Amino acid sequence: MPSEKKSRGTGPAKIVSFRPNAVWNAAEERAENVIGQRLSIERKQRGLTLEALRELLQNHGVEIQIQGLNKWEKGLTVPNAYQFIALCRILGIEDCMVGMESVLLNDTGLRKLDEYKMDLIASGRYRPAPERYTETYIEMPISTLAVSAGVGEFLDEGGFEMIRFPQSAVPSNADFGVRVNGDSMEPVYHDGQIVWVEKRDTLQPGEVGVFICNGEGYLKIYDLQQPATEEMDDYMDSAGVLHQQVILVSYNERYTPKRILPSDSFSIVGRILSK
Repeated sequence: MPSEKKSRGTGPAKIVSFRPNAVWNAAEERAENVIGQRLSIERKQRGLTLEALRELLQNHGVEIQIQGLNKWEKGLTVPNAYQFIALCRILGIEDCMVGMESVLLNDTGLRKLDEYKMDLIASGRYRPAPERYTETYIEMPISTLAVSAGVGEFLDEGGFEMIRFPQSAVPSNADFGVRVNGDSMEPVYHDGQIVWVEKRDTLQPGEVGVFICNGEGYLKIYDLQQPATEEMDDYMDSAGVLHQQVILVSYNERYTPKRILPSDSFSIVGRILSK
């Protein structure tokens, strides 16, 4: 017998299904992607992009990329218990946890339960204490062009758009943000992710930064190496001092390091910050 979805009130369909004379079935609910559809509806009703939801989840201690959120909404994966509770808090979903009344009461009983709940709310005597913390939003400049984590792509230093972010999600010393393009910095940085940059013209070996080489932007690990023997003359200055060669390294081992040659036009834009 096919399941019958019922919801109380006029809002979106509830996550929990009510099946008369039957036990709630988790396998059927997942097959129908009940949770994913509800999350998608609630997010869109609140005007949140996947990126904005990712930032808010980060503030609640949940680290996840946009690809993971997309899989939740499509039902390819499901959030764990703590991730689900964080989603319910952010999206204002009050019925994410339903007690035994959904099994022990019929439709009339459930309706009376809702009426009693509304009476308690209307009395004003059982309101929760006001939250002391209010999230502050700030506007940050985000480059309109992605910085490549694969093939080099030009980073236009003058082309930025202002986007609002929760202040707690932005490092205090960040000067601007830039979107990642490509997969060579996987699994640490992902395609489409916004990373925060502190302007600097020098870096230490091992630090991740944004660079411009011959007019193309790169997101890589900064490192130094001894020049090849046959190239040492190219790295010798007028005082006879041998300088090390700059290389830009990827986290993804499928990509070979990019060697910076003396003939290249190369500059350091800044250091990638973690939050």
